[in-house]
Amino acid sequence: MGNVISNLVQDVKVPKMFKVQQVFDDRHIEPQEIPELIEGMLRQDRFASRIQPGMDIAITCGSRQIKNIVILTKSIVAFVRSKGANPFIVAAMGSHGGATGEGQRAILRALGITEETVGCPIQSGMDVVKIGCTEDGRDVLIDKNAAGADGIIVCCRVKPHTNFRGPYESGIMKMMAIGLGKQIGASVCHDEGYGRMAENVPAFGKAVIRNSNILFAVAVIENAYDETAEIAVLGSSEIADKEPELLNRAKALIPRIQVPECDVLIVDRIGKNFSGSGMDPNITGTFLTPYASGGIRSQRVAVLDLSDESCHSGVGIGMAHATTRRFFEKMSFGQTYPNLITTKMIENARIPVVMENDREAIQVCLKTVTNADSHNWRLVRIPNSLNIRRIWLSEAFYEEAKENKGLIIESEPRDMEFDCHGNLIGLGETP
Repeated sequence: MGNVISNLVQDVKVPKMFKVQQVFDDRHIEPQEIPELIEGMLRQDRFASRIQPGMDIAITCGSRQIKNIVILTKSIVAFVRSKGANPFIVAAMGSHGGATGEGQRAILRALGITEETVGCPIQSGMDVVKIGCTEDGRDVLIDKNAAGADGIIVCCRVKPHTNFRGPYESGIMKMMAIGLGKQIGASVCHDEGYGRMAENVPAFGKAVIRNSNILFAVAVIENAYDETAEIAVLGSSEIADKEPELLNRAKALIPRIQVPECDVLIVDRIGKNFSGSGMDPNITGTFLTPYASGGIRSQRVAVLDLSDESCHSGVGIGMAHATTRRFFEKMSFGQTYPNLITTKMIENARIPVVMENDREAIQVCLKTVTNADSHNWRLVRIPNSLNIRRIWLSEAFYEEAKENKGLIIESEPRDMEFDCHGNLIGLGETP
C-alpha cells in the first residue's frame, strides 16, 4: 500500500527555496539585565511589603516556552528569599502534561525549570480546592498547593490567544482562571466554549483575585524575535485595569510571515513549547474557531515533526493537512487528548494524511492544491511558529522579496536537501 501512495506523488517536483531574514522591531532586554530589573521593580514598597518573613509564597510557571524563563523565575525566587519568605514553584498549566502532576513536572523540566536551576521546591500536583464562586455562581477551583500558600505571585507571558479575542487573552487572567485551575478548573472555565471565553476568563480570573491571596503578577511581553521586550509588575488590584494595555502592546509586537498567502505552508516542528495550540495560528493562519483570525493564508499545511519539549503531546496536528510517520509515532494519545477534551477543542487532535517522510508530506500537499501554477509553486517554510526570524520561500517569491522592505534575502534559490530516507536535512533548525 505504501508504494502505491508514494507512486501517486513521486513525480511532484518540490520547488527550489531561498532563505530570508524577516525584519521586525528588535528592541529587547538583555538576559543579564533581568535579575537587577526584577529586583528593582519588586523592591517597590507596594510589592515588597506584601511579602513577610516566614510566609510560604507560590510562584506560577506555565507550559509555554518563554525566553529567559529560568532567569526570570530564579530572580523572583531570589527576591522572595531575600525577604525571609519561603518560595516554591507551582505548575500552573491547566490540563497540559497529560493532566498528571508528573507530566507537568516533565514539561517544566523540558523548559529548564528544575529545583536546582531556580533554587526552590516545585509542587506539581493536580489536586484543587474550591476557593469561591464567580459572580454568576460557578465554582472557582485552583491548585491546592497555591491555595494553601500565604501568597501567590503570578508569572506569565502576555500574548494574543490562538482561539478567541478579548481584552484578556493569554496572560495573567488566563493563568489564574485556567493555569491555576488545573484540569478540573480549566474544564469548568471552558464549559461554554471559545465563543464565551472573552467573558469567562476575566469572570474566573477576577474571582481568583477576590478569593485568594494574589500578591502581584510579573508579566512578560516578547518581541517578534522571541526576545524579552518588556517586563511589567502589576499589583492584584491593578490586573483588571492594566492587563488589556499589556495585551495591546504585545499585539503590536507580534511577528508575522511577511507574505500574505501561499499554496503550501511547511512547519518543521510543532509542540506545546511553541504554542498552547501546538502551532500559533496567529502566525500560521490555521484557526480552528471563528472567534479569531489572522496569519498567512494557505491552501495546505504540512507538519513534519514534533518537538521533544512537547513531551509527546501532538496538540496542533489537527491544523495540518499532512504529516509524517515520524510525527505520528512520536505522538501519544494519552499526552494529547486530556488537554483537548478539557478545552473542548478535539478538532486539534484530528489526524491528517500520514506520509512516510518529509518529502512525501510536502509532495502530497502540492499534489492536492487547486487553481495554482504547478510551475511556480508558492511555498513558505518555517522552523516553528515561535521562531520566524529566518524562513524559507520558494523561487516564485524571489522577485517579490527583492521589493519587500520587511525581508532580507540571504541565499539564492536552491533545492531542499533530503537524506536517503526522504527527510529534510537540518529539520527544525532556526536558520
